[in-house]
Amino acid sequence: MKAILLALFIVSLIGCTPGNVRTDQDTIGDLGTEKKQSPADVYVKLGIAYLRQGDFRSALLKLKKGLEADPDSADAHNAIGLVYLRLGEDKVAGSHFERAVELKPKNPFFRNALGTYLCGQGEYDRALKQFDIAIANPLYPTPEIALNNAGLCSRRKGDLERADGYFRKALQRNPNNPSALLEMARISFATGRTLSARAYLQRYEAVAKPTAESLWIGVRTERKLGAARAARRYARMLKSRFPDSDQAKQLEE
Repeated sequence: MKAILLALFIVSLIGCTPGNVRTDQDTIGDLGTEKKQSPADVYVKLGIAYLRQGDFRSALLKLKKGLEADPDSADAHNAIGLVYLRLGEDKVAGSHFERAVELKPKNPFFRNALGTYLCGQGEYDRALKQFDIAIANPLYPTPEIALNNAGLCSRRKGDLERADGYFRKALQRNPNNPSALLEMARISFATGRTLSARAYLQRYEAVAKPTAESLWIGVRTERKLGAARAARRYARMLKSRFPDSDQAKQLEE
């Protein structure tokens, strides 16, 4: 889950970088207010650059300087939260994500980041509330990200029906969303909709490379449908491409 969190947070940070060419995130969050420049902005940009390079020590140093320059920089709190999370300081990370939302409560990027963190901590209900607030913002340019995160969190909670709803909405925004397509294949298989599982998996394969999980879903789906040849094809690919995966080991059980 930590690897997924890192990927999702990096995506959210792309939309939150001060001075980024994308739509200004404070204008989105505060529904029309002008973004005020902060002395922390330059440190946040540098910190995120180091973060993307995997240099967490330098990222932390720059972001700490940013917070010294402006303790009320929501951008700095959001970014440094990810660094602390990567360093295993979950409680410290959480306090910074919470502070970013406290400072900019209407900002959907910060709501999504806090929701992702909370889900990783197993606080599913609180996480889903954050995602729903982000999704409800009519000026949020990438609600499919929060929709996808909410779907993942709902599945982790065990609420497949709710997860199904989130992923369907994510696919309405982006029909080629690989994560949502794979999750819909997984949920469809788990709920006995085997033909739908096959259809979603085929759509996934058209836009993304196979993973051990997608191939394992393919094996079980085709076996369930009585398509032995297709099931064997998936099994061969799984064993050849991901021989050490847990899914490949399950083939032998």
